Amino acid sequence: MADLIRDAPLGQLIRWASKNKYLQYPEEKAGFELPRPWQDVLDSLGGLADDGFREPPPPSSSSSTVADEDRQMQQQEDQEKQEDQEGQPAPGQGRLEKTQSVPVVPQRTEDGTILVDWYYSDDAENPHNWSNKKRVLIATVICLYTFVVYTSSAIYTSSIEGLRAQWGVSELKASLGLSLYVLGYGIGPLVFSPLSEIPRIGRSPVYTVTMFLFVVISIPTAFAPNFAGLMVLRFLQGLFGSPCLASGGASLGDMYSLQMLPYAMVAWVSAAYCGPALGPLLSGFAVPAKSWRWALYESVWASSPIFLAMLFSLPETSGPTILLRRAQRLRKLTGNDRFMSQSEIDQRNMKVSSIALDALIKPMEITIKDPAVLFVQIYTAIIYGIYYS
Repeated sequence: MADLIRDAPLGQLIRWASKNKYLQYPEEKAGFELPRPWQDVLDSLGGLADDGFREPPPPSSSSSTVADEDRQMQQQEDQEKQEDQEGQPAPGQGRLEKTQSVPVVPQRTEDGTILVDWYYSDDAENPHNWSNKKRVLIATVICLYTFVVYTSSAIYTSSIEGLRAQWGVSELKASLGLSLYVLGYGIGPLVFSPLSEIPRIGRSPVYTVTMFLFVVISIPTAFAPNFAGLMVLRFLQGLFGSPCLASGGASLGDMYSLQMLPYAMVAWVSAAYCGPALGPLLSGFAVPAKSWRWALYESVWASSPIFLAMLFSLPETSGPTILLRRAQRLRKLTGNDRFMSQSEIDQRNMKVSSIALDALIKPMEITIKDPAVLFVQIYTAIIYGIYYS
């Protein structure tokens, strides 16, 4: 639980305020020692300047390789244990059993850069190795986050009649409060989702900052003094509530394997589709008895607890971002600038503006160049038009 709070936005804020004195990572604690393969690579760097770098044989299938002898010994031991217990090895069963922790041998590039990866095959910082309870908790927060944002779209419909009576607008104009909200969370992912894919930013900061703005904007929305102001605020609500609608599934994919991901996706998609369906029901009981603003009050009441839950229990799930931060800690620990993550190696010759521009253009580029993606987007747009009509 301590590592969950440490990696959550609140924990990161505490670390920043205390200059990393509290909630430290293993690399920041006294007595930390690198795994043996990593220490061997670090010790070998002393001869690189004199003898030149000799690149080891390239890996056969992945960027991280495990010592061949350890892997072979582990396979033999697993097979012998299985045969002793059952008399005959069961096909495929060995893949379902938890394997022994195996150190990962870091790779070096031609210029001597050490590629920062997971320390072990069951590294605790790898989201795929998190406990089931931790992953379920994070997935629940993401699903509730998605549910609240989607609910806030249709919850407005119960207020239309009261809004028309107070400001004397037509039904067409009054329905703009729903249309502009949907427009906002349609445009938002084109900006926020690409930013969450940049390793130097990550997913958690995008979620936290935009949800904070969503809660803040929801307050003046509920007390808007005129129709025009309400419409602008409804658009901004949808805009800042949008990241979870496009990146929520990506966060689940960061944590779950391909075998378990469909189950997590079912929960997330259910939250997304139940939100607009239940929104009018949740506000329909209060608006006739109180006022049309109660639907907007409920949006504030629902989103505020979710934002607090995100502060305490929504850590970074993006593997490249986690490894980039580990590389930064290793450089500080060892004083050696050769420790770099894969994302840093890929982007070290790029300007910040180029990285951001590349990320922002990529969604539109994929849409234009891939007919399958374009078809799905047009189909989804038609379904949304029917769904909210």
